[in-house]
Parts: sequence; structure tokens; C-alpha cells
Amino acid sequence: MTAVRGVARLAVVAAVALVTSAHVGSPNVYFEGEAGPYPVRITIRPPGVVPGLAQITIRVSGAGIRAVTVQPVRWDAGVEGAPAPDPAVPVPNAPGLYSAELWLMTSGAYSVHVTIDGAAGTGTVVVPVQSVALRTLAMSPALGAVLLVLAALLVAGLLTLVGAAAREGVLPPGAAPDARRRRRARWTQAGALLTLILALTGGKRWWNAIDTDYRENLYEPLRIETAARTDTAGRVLRLDIVDPTWLEGRMTPFIPDHGKMMHMFLMRDPGMDAFAHLHPAPVDSATFRTRLPPLPPGRYRLYADVVHESGFAQTLVDTVEIPAAAAVERTAAAATGDPDDSWRVLEMGAAAAGPGGTHAFDDGYAMHWMAGTAPIIAGEEAVLRFELRSPDGAPVGIEPYMGMAAHAAIASADGAVFVHLHPMGTISVAAQQRLARGPVAPAVTAPAMTSSAAAADAMAAGAQHASHQAAAGVVSFPYAFPRPGRYRIWVQVRHAGRVRTGVFDVTVAPAA
Repeated sequence: MTAVRGVARLAVVAAVALVTSAHVGSPNVYFEGEAGPYPVRITIRPPGVVPGLAQITIRVSGAGIRAVTVQPVRWDAGVEGAPAPDPAVPVPNAPGLYSAELWLMTSGAYSVHVTIDGAAGTGTVVVPVQSVALRTLAMSPALGAVLLVLAALLVAGLLTLVGAAAREGVLPPGAAPDARRRRRARWTQAGALLTLILALTGGKRWWNAIDTDYRENLYEPLRIETAARTDTAGRVLRLDIVDPTWLEGRMTPFIPDHGKMMHMFLMRDPGMDAFAHLHPAPVDSATFRTRLPPLPPGRYRLYADVVHESGFAQTLVDTVEIPAAAAVERTAAAATGDPDDSWRVLEMGAAAAGPGGTHAFDDGYAMHWMAGTAPIIAGEEAVLRFELRSPDGAPVGIEPYMGMAAHAAIASADGAVFVHLHPMGTISVAAQQRLARGPVAPAVTAPAMTSSAAAADAMAAGAQHASHQAAAGVVSFPYAFPRPGRYRIWVQVRHAGRVRTGVFDVTVAPAA
């Protein structure tokens, strides 16, 4: 049984790692906020290869927009070391919509500076982007055949020129080459052919080495090992980072996001009927530990969000087997670790609400998905809007939960897609604050956990984004589901000091 579980864990992790970037299987960046006086909604589709072109769309609200520009800024170069901003082009027949393309030349943390110039003045917003190589581009057989024919023609033409030069290059006009010159031309062509073969062989080896190096450096999240055990106080989950890249200090330290060094999400597999949003505490630079809430036993998918001091955000993935609750947990309320930890367990056989449906809580409160009748299509941007209601059906106000109006976790049924959302989109607040500060010296020593400046930025970010609360208990999230299939959504808001987690299901239709 242990061996089977180990194989299953490796299979899940390997499958997820193939499609992982900042989140899991959802590399596009969605941001909704303000660029100075202008409300904007920005979508960035990073390239799957590096160097590559990022596709950017900007929707601007406001009159008198004169120009929209975008600028890619690498974390360690700053604006001074970045290329000049590129203009975004208005999309025909779509007022307020602009599009642009930007080259991301290297892997690492970037920010895209979007600047709006209009009648109300000039405003800029910084949107973090993770530039990582996720795949290689295959050459089509047809293009390969065309290039092979062209190469053969070039070789034949070169050999013809070499032979003609050796045979007739120094003859007077009109003179015919003798047998000795024709023989020398053939030997010269043979030498040229041998030189070409050697050059092509060397070139192929060089190309294969470059390709191998590129494939070996395709992005994968830091490797981790997780385990849950029971001690005298209850169940404990431990996460160890075992990746040499981290252990050897070749990455910048972690910084807090919403005041937490790590946001961990647990989802029971395969039914996704149990969910937890936890915040493990660091034991040292490579080890995190948290008390487990009263979750039922079973196998859980684990996703852990972390942010580096460079502004690079990533999601660590694993599966973990959680044992049955200890006696101390069944007889007394065991400590769950961080006071902002939250969880939700559905009753056996309970179904989640769908678009337009309502999730009921045990005290009469309810969360309603304010969805229209149109189907949700893969790849099409949508605004996921939810409302918290009191027992009498009236909307109620919400309080900040870790500095944000709401949090949402979205996961596909097969575990290949996971994303942690806020009303401002998919970006990390800590990454945005860090990249807005400009370049810092990269870490060259053993990995640490944070710096005082980064911690201060993260806490300021939490206070700043408390203003994203929605009135009357309504929260919304900009997002586009990356692929068709069944998804589960956990929406978390705080009211009267209690975190409430609504559970919803949606089947996303394929794009036309």
C-alpha cells in the first residue's frame, strides 16, 4: 500500500508540475484595480517559451484617454535598465480596449508597467508577471520538409560555385578547362562537401546541447516533501523544501504575502468535499509546520503559495495522507495554528451550488453566486460575483480577511488547475509591492525568510488593499478558466469575525 501511494503521489506531482507556473495550470495574469485615476482591467498572457512575446490587453474606464503604454521591467534591472515603453493599440470597435505585445527576454520575475495618459492626468500601475519557460515549440513536419529542401538547394549551389571557381576561375575568357583542371575541381568540391558535413555535424551537436539545456531548465516549482503525523496535542503537517536550488541559496528569500510566509490549501481527493486554507509557520528556511484543523482523514492535494524577495511567486505542489483525528482532537478543541486558518467540510453526499445558486451555512447565512444564464466558456474572461446574505435574505457587509475583501480558491476536478484569487485578480500583493520598489541586490547566501523592508511592504499592502472591499457584501473576481471541464470554487469572506467559505461547482464549456 505504501508503494502504491508513493507512485500515486509522484504521478500527481509530475502531472501538475508539467503545467505549473505562478499558479498551477493557469499561467495568465488577471488584474483589476486603478492606474492613478483610471479603473483598469488588465490581462497578460505570458509566453510559454523564453524569449517570447507576452500578449497584453488593457480595458480602461474613463473619458479622454490619449495614450496607453506598457513597459517590461525585470526585477533586478529596474526602470532605468528596462527598454522604452511600447504603445498599446486601440482595438477596433471596442471602446476603452487596448492591446500590446512585449518581449520577455529572460526567465524570472518581471513587472509590466501600464501607464494611462488622459484628461484626468497620468497614472501607472505595476502588474507582476512570472517569465518562465514551460514548453518547447515543435517544428511542423511540413516546415521541416521545406527547410530540408532549401538546405539541399543551398548545399548544391555552394558546391557548384566552388567547382566552377576551381575549374574556370583563372582561365582566360572563352578557354576550355583541361582534364587536370576538371579533376582539381572535383577534388575541391569533395573537400568543400567534407567541410560542410563537419560544419553541419558540429552545428547539430551545438544545437542539441542548447536544446537539452533549455529542456532541462524548463520551469518546475521547488520540490517539497510533506507528511502529517499525530502528537500529544493532535495532528501536525510538516512541509520540507528539498530542492537543491533552494538549499544551496540560489534563490532570493521568501517574503510575507498578506502578512503570511505561506498560504497552504488542502483539498481532499477525489471528492473535494473537505478544504482548508492554512498558514504554516517557518521552523527554519526550509521547513514549515502547521496544526491541522478538524479535517476528515484521507488523501489531500496540497498547494502552497510563496513569494520570493525578487517578486517571483510560485505554487509548491504535493499530495499528503492525513490520518484520522487524534483522541485529543475529538474531546477538546485543539489549537489550529494561525488565527487566520479556515476550513470547510461538506456533509456526506452534499452537493455544491452552481452558477446562480446559493450555498447555505449552518446558522442561516448564505452565499449567492450572482451569475447570469450564459454558459462559462474556457478562455473567455468573466467576473465571478458573490453576495453574502443574512438569514432574512438581506445582503450583509463584510470585513477584511488578511487585508483583502475576499479570497477564492479554484481547482479543476483532475487537479491540473489551481489558482488563488482576490478581488484584484491573480497577482500577489507582496510581489506587486516588491516590484514597485525597484531593484534590490540578489541573495547570494543561504536562503533566509524575509527582510524587514519586505515585511513592511507586505503589511502596507494588506492595509492598502482593504479598500477593495465591496459594499453590501458583494465581492467579485476577474478570471478566465484556462480549459474546459468541472471546477470547484471556494469563496471566503469574513463577517462578524467569522470566516465563511462558500462552495460552488461549475462546468466550463469548451471554446468554439
